[in-house]
Amino acid sequence: MIRVLAITHTHQILNDLGLDILKRNDIKWYWVDFNMPTEEEAQLLDSYFQFHPLAIEDCLHHLQRAKLEYYDDYSFLVVHAINQSTLEASEVDLFVGKNFVVSFHFHELNEIESAWEYFRHLKDIKKKGPLDATHKIMDKLVDMYFPVVYRIEEQIQGLERHGRRGAMSSLINETFIIRGDLLHLHHTITPMRELLYRILESDRIPIEQNRRAYFRDIHDHLIKLGQLIETNRAITSEIRDNYLSLNSYYMNSIMKTLTVITTIFMPLTFIAGIYGMNFENIPELTWKYGYFVVLGIMGIMGIGMVLWFKKKGWFRN
Repeated sequence: MIRVLAITHTHQILNDLGLDILKRNDIKWYWVDFNMPTEEEAQLLDSYFQFHPLAIEDCLHHLQRAKLEYYDDYSFLVVHAINQSTLEASEVDLFVGKNFVVSFHFHELNEIESAWEYFRHLKDIKKKGPLDATHKIMDKLVDMYFPVVYRIEEQIQGLERHGRRGAMSSLINETFIIRGDLLHLHHTITPMRELLYRILESDRIPIEQNRRAYFRDIHDHLIKLGQLIETNRAITSEIRDNYLSLNSYYMNSIMKTLTVITTIFMPLTFIAGIYGMNFENIPELTWKYGYFVVLGIMGIMGIGMVLWFKKKGWFRN
């Protein structure tokens, strides 16, 4: 679907019209949105707008890294939306010129819809232009990054609260899943932050000082998101290391217990093995009280070793 929003020199908003309206002389600037376009509609990027083939190729062969490229009379931006449930990135391509914005995306995005409705019903559009539409799109996209990061923070807090009551294996698995999600977000947010920095430092995009503050605000949001991700990754690293250390401690305790038991029974097994041999000439076999004496010796040895291990501190927690 292709939709057109055009603003005239008399500051009138025209929408729900075809591309033919763009040829009118009274059009000041316009925004064309390719929303889940068909193959025939996507061909209009070349046949109607005559954008550069490399830029069109980037639009059709997604998913590209967030980037900014300059052409003769327009700039080409690749930005990303984040799916709130799957954390998958969705590409949004923007062609930004002096008097136009063309957005191209293969997925239905609430962020684009919100920005579109904002401009469609804006009463004071006199001072607005293509850069304002570009800012609104990017601002809506970045704003939707925060709920995802905050949800992951809540999951981490849940791990910290319920860590002692959960099974060790499930906690470790959940920690690694969260770290994978954070890494996925890092790969999306970091290129976006670099993109905003390039926009702010660019001489090819004429951003007025009052508009520059709005783009800088998006950049600040991306910096904050990056810091939150790095902090959460550090917390998950600590949780992982604590769980692994605790697991090693439990394993060492079990091995120490088994070692003590084995050590106690080793001499007892040795004595039982000697008198369990089938030789006929074992002097103690014919002794009337030999059985009880041997049991007594074994009991004394076992108790003595337990007391000795206790004195050495082997039974301390």
